[in-house]
Amino acid sequence: MSTPTAAPRRATLVTRALRVAEMVTTPLLPADYLDLINPLRAGADLRGRIVDVRRETVDAVTLVIRPGRGWRGHVPGQYIRIGVDVDGVRQWRAYSLTCPASAPDGLISVTVKAIPDGKVSNHLVRRTQPGTLIMLDQATGDFVLPEQRPAKVLFLTAGSGITPVMGMLRNHLDELADVVVLHSAPTADDVVFGAELRELAATGRITLLEQHTETAGLLSLEELASRVPDWAERHTWACGPTGLLDAAEEHWAAAGIGDRLRTERFRPTVVTAGEGGTVTFAQQGQVVEADGATPILDAGEEAGVLMPSGCRMGICFGCVVPLRDGAVRDLRDGELTTATPENPVPIQTCVSAAAGPCEIEL
Repeated sequence: MSTPTAAPRRATLVTRALRVAEMVTTPLLPADYLDLINPLRAGADLRGRIVDVRRETVDAVTLVIRPGRGWRGHVPGQYIRIGVDVDGVRQWRAYSLTCPASAPDGLISVTVKAIPDGKVSNHLVRRTQPGTLIMLDQATGDFVLPEQRPAKVLFLTAGSGITPVMGMLRNHLDELADVVVLHSAPTADDVVFGAELRELAATGRITLLEQHTETAGLLSLEELASRVPDWAERHTWACGPTGLLDAAEEHWAAAGIGDRLRTERFRPTVVTAGEGGTVTFAQQGQVVEADGATPILDAGEEAGVLMPSGCRMGICFGCVVPLRDGAVRDLRDGELTTATPENPVPIQTCVSAAAGPCEIEL
């Protein structure tokens, strides 16, 4: 039988053992070895293990992930950032969650569509296997349904823009009385979740309108009234390429109902390009030639420079580094930022392009 002092004595011995372990494992700590043995444990950096890779189309897959114990859940429509090692470099990208918000097995999923020259998306779609360990961030984003569900909804999507919408449909469809999904893709086979969407339409749960751009051309919002006669009465969620979202914002604003439109962008709108120039990464000793339309983040990564990053949309400020010298231009509004060695200025590399020679403290 334990004595009253047994428990404190055991705690002291454990503490001493950990201190000894830290001494003999320097520079690694016992926690580092625990991460190797059980990377999804509580208290570790948030990670996930891919348990299944499901093919959706020829260039899109759903990654089913078991998140670590620190996962706090999500609201349908939100996205997470995934950190994955590509050719020895940790890359972060944001993807919408497409799974039920409270699956009994605790699994979550994101759906990734490979894009031309997309280093991370092509890696995830073409090369990722079950068992792969990835880094995760907590879910974020406000592209979600309000607590008071609208009576009539329009989801306007194209390409991978259907992914956050599918997250909402899988979780909230029973709460929505009248749903129209207008989706654009090159062909019927390119529609991500095509079979599931068509089944929902066949059973009368949604009205599905497909625009196959290879044969019908790009969707023109001037034709919206003929496709969805009551579009102006609907609360709309739009997600897709920048051109579609820019056109939607103009169309809804012109109708005086901009407050009924919500958009989700995975890339910033490029308003004004810089002039381009050489970008010097001071600490890493690399010099990169960058044109005036390419974010410094992309130019650096393409050259193998280790860069901090986050949402890649100018929202999360995960890519902020000091501009030590020279000038950059904000791709969203054309604003010019200059710095000198005596007065460095923090910039967001994901939305800044070189406007002449510049030097980054990185």
